[in-house]
Amino acid sequence: MQHHELQSFEELKEKIGEHAQKEERFFRMDVRPPFHDTPENWEDILESVFTAANKIPD
Repeated sequence: MQHHELQSFEELKEKIGEHAQKEERFFRMDVRPPFHDTPENWEDILESVFTAANKIPD
């Protein structure tokens, strides 16, 4: 995890969306995020956030 300042799964979702819009073309995360609010289906959620953000034009 590059952003140690994040405190919740919601903050992580926002950060992933930002990165997808700016610079990232691929998403890969194989370690469960260490937040108290991380849901069981975290992988699906983060993949969806990334994919949706990648579709937004500049």
